[in-house]
Amino acid sequence: MGLRGVGVVLATVLMVAGCAEVGEAVDDAGAVADRASVCAEALGLADLNPLVDSERLKARAEDKERRLRELADDVADEDVKASLLGLADSYLQVQKERLDDAGVVARWVQRNTERLDNLRVACT
Repeated sequence: MGLRGVGVVLATVLMVAGCAEVGEAVDDAGAVADRASVCAEALGLADLNPLVDSERLKARAEDKERRLRELADDVADEDVKASLLGLADSYLQVQKERLDDAGVVARWVQRNTERLDNLRVACT
């Protein structure tokens, strides 16, 4: 292989390396967009009205838990994933609690608020 051949090979290697860097940048941008989308949806799910009847409240909590776990499966960021799963666990807990006890509801709201704050931090 002559000098020209080496130059062509070197240029090809540099071009491929450049494409890989561009590809990584695109992947990183996509991951950030995905994370932002997941975070926005999760934060939108994080309401629960304890003043409705307990069966309706438990059904809504079950739906929120399922959706948060789906979002956790869709995000690559481990901090966001852990926060989503913690929040999902909180909604699972609601399904098991005696919700006619105001103290139980108040403690759940406090724990859920802390988990929601953890998600907000992970999403920033």
